[in-house]
Amino acid sequence: MNERIEGTSLDNKLHTFDEVKEKYFVYISNPSSREMIEKAYNLAKEKHASQFRRSGEPYIHHLIEVCYILTELNCGPTTLIAGLLHDVVEDTDTPLEYLKEEFGDDVASIVDSLTKIQRLKLSHRSEEDFVAEDHRKIFLGMAKDVRVIVIKLADRLHNMRTLDSLPAHRQIALAKETIEVFVPIAHRLGINTIKSELENLSLKYLEPEKYNEILNFVNKKIKYGQKSLEGFSKRIADMLFENNIPFTMESRVKSIYSIYRKIYEKHHKPEEIFDLLAVRIITKTELQCYEILGIIHATFKPIPGRFKDYIAMPKSNGYQSLHTTVMCKDRPLEIQIRTQKMHDIAEHGVASHWLYKKGMNHDLVDVKNLGIFNQLQELKVKNAIDSTVFNNLKNDLLEDKIVVFTPKGEVKELPIGSTAIDFAYAIHSAIGEKIVGAKADGKIIPLNQELKNTQIIEIITNPNAHPTQNQLKLVKSSKARQKIHSYLMANDPTFSEANAKDDAQDNSQAQRRVHHKGTKSSKKNQDFSQSQLSGRIKIGNTTNFMITFAKCCNPKPGDAICGYVSKMRGITIHRADCYTYNKIQDLSKRAVDVSWEQLAE
Repeated sequence: MNERIEGTSLDNKLHTFDEVKEKYFVYISNPSSREMIEKAYNLAKEKHASQFRRSGEPYIHHLIEVCYILTELNCGPTTLIAGLLHDVVEDTDTPLEYLKEEFGDDVASIVDSLTKIQRLKLSHRSEEDFVAEDHRKIFLGMAKDVRVIVIKLADRLHNMRTLDSLPAHRQIALAKETIEVFVPIAHRLGINTIKSELENLSLKYLEPEKYNEILNFVNKKIKYGQKSLEGFSKRIADMLFENNIPFTMESRVKSIYSIYRKIYEKHHKPEEIFDLLAVRIITKTELQCYEILGIIHATFKPIPGRFKDYIAMPKSNGYQSLHTTVMCKDRPLEIQIRTQKMHDIAEHGVASHWLYKKGMNHDLVDVKNLGIFNQLQELKVKNAIDSTVFNNLKNDLLEDKIVVFTPKGEVKELPIGSTAIDFAYAIHSAIGEKIVGAKADGKIIPLNQELKNTQIIEIITNPNAHPTQNQLKLVKSSKARQKIHSYLMANDPTFSEANAKDDAQDNSQAQRRVHHKGTKSSKKNQDFSQSQLSGRIKIGNTTNFMITFAKCCNPKPGDAICGYVSKMRGITIHRADCYTYNKIQDLSKRAVDVSWEQLAE
């Protein structure tokens, strides 16, 4: 069993169009589709005949490689044709109308979107010019058709594979753009093969010393652990044969970029990386996945806390697999167990929808359940009027997500750092507007507390509650921010458009990714300064009621606060992070939404 570092290409040689046909035409039997792909190749070859890449290779090689990557993703004929022709309008004298006449409206539309993106040539600009307006145009081009995104990722992957021929400043600019924009998109689409390779290639140019250091470390580990891994794999194989469970087995080595993040961002020591080596077992059915897990756990000692069931609880991009770590000759070894379909989805993400679409019509992908595409459509609808709205939506699109659940088991995907307020708005705007409290896994939590992955969230509402300026500063999701902003503009005379833009800017800056580390800075809860507050408490627009400040946490003006109805002291005010507050009896029935009164200017 040969080990391969995840995120490295198995085959970086130049391919021929005949190899593309040999790989692709196996599952495309329609003669007219084959003829149209041949026709597209011949047109591209003719039109780009006099063009060469910076490396000196004929330009047609780039188009063949893009097409080959698309065949590895099992894309359909229209996608392959558009991939072959994606530069023909931009770089030759071929009009878009000609493509429409010869190849149809779909191909012409996809090429048109790719041409508009290409004309930006973002990475030719200085860092100062790498601005939101350019991102707007990229995402709006991608929003038109999911196939535009997939072709653009294939195009960027081959460009990153051949980056050595460019000057250093262009290498860095392209690598930076890749890690900031294209890697998150590939992740949201679940196309792990492209995501991991783009990450590794970006790191190679942004942090070459660390990249080589990790590569050397991995190669030594592979050599050292190969014999024990082979013995372990043989033992598992024998047990599965004995139990008549069909399987294939492979091994993988954690990607260089993933190791980089663990060492330099999460501050793990190399010897603490338990999942450097992994064995992947692929079987036929979901039931057999659990049977294999039982056999392994009955034979090898599992490490507590290292089991993850992504079959019962898939990741937000559709990833499913069982993960467990067991001891193998006094060393931990990760095992991944999945079906072939799960494996295809894990490797190819959205592109696997083509493979499993009924009737094998590879170009008809049902995208209504793909979160990223729905968000791109939202960008498309709301793009032009307000750049702040656009940037908020874009941040939602690019950043990492958590998955949380309603008490009935409904899944909600939210940006990392989201609060119960974001969750409430994700359920329904009417619930978001009336939220006064929340429970996570049955326990009351402050409304400013960040939610954690896989929590079950219950929202507590009050018909007299309404959105507040403080809530606007707490939320992370674009939907919650927009709804609260609209309410405040219509109903709160102390709220101004300038304040709203400042709040949105603060949120945008807090969520912006560090350019090559793939991390985000966290935005702390920001209330008005003490000098801007009267020291009085509001419920809605009312301040005329009896209050008591809790002595356990001694809330001060500017602190995030919460309140509840006490029997003898009116409304008692606690700091939102107060431990005692969360232990109050019947809190869910007694909690009220409170805020500090702001002084009029």
